[in-house]
Amino acid sequence: MSQPSEDDPVRRRSEPMARFFQGVMRRQVAGHFRALRLARPGLPDLRADRPVMVFTNHPSWWDPAVFIAVHGLFFPGRLAFGPIDAAMLEKYRFMGRIGLFGVDQESARGAAAFLRRGSAILGAPDRVMWITAQGRFADPRTRPLGLRPGAAHLMARVPGLVALPLALEYPFWTEKRPEALLAFGDPVEAEPGEDASLLAPKLETALTRTADDLAARAMARDPAGFETLIGGTRGTGGIYGLWQRARAATTGRPFEQDHAPGSDR
Repeated sequence: MSQPSEDDPVRRRSEPMARFFQGVMRRQVAGHFRALRLARPGLPDLRADRPVMVFTNHPSWWDPAVFIAVHGLFFPGRLAFGPIDAAMLEKYRFMGRIGLFGVDQESARGAAAFLRRGSAILGAPDRVMWITAQGRFADPRTRPLGLRPGAAHLMARVPGLVALPLALEYPFWTEKRPEALLAFGDPVEAEPGEDASLLAPKLETALTRTADDLAARAMARDPAGFETLIGGTRGTGGIYGLWQRARAATTGRPFEQDHAPGSDR
């Protein structure tokens, strides 16, 4: 029986393994964050007959883990794929089984391979490509975002591709653990005849607008503006947590796990 081709991410991908790692990453997110929250109104309406490219900023190591954790929540009927540094895939080869494919970010040959593989993946409407379009770690408030050209070139090559901006932040609010905050922007589609040079500024503008909106919401620290997708770990723990429990027991008041009342909304 032949093995899946190393150069064909679609054949190499295993849906059972992808679903298994979705569960693993949801547990990881729940254990390390207060909550994973999506800014309202949430995911825009998308046509089922178009492939989707979710393009994002890149504030943290957690970004790919978050993508894996939420993909099934947003796109239950679509297959997930995404590029990863080729050296990292060589080190963790199982990642190819969950839809990741290697890219050499420092060479023209690597860029060509990314476009070839990305175009093949997005040739079917039931596919989603997750791309950290900055191509480097960057503070979420850095402007300009400075998106790398790969996303725009891929969009120019794939007819009907819908580009969906997604902004991410991981701020600390009032609790021991940080929040994982997400916000979608308005979808971007290519007009007839638009090439990568015209699409690149459109993508940059769309993601900047989305990131600015999320930054304002993050600074407001109001969970009412978000939907909680994954409830995280509550409470301060340690000596302070024990003191809170003891104080509640001696005063007859309800035990409040969170440091600030209302942060569980």
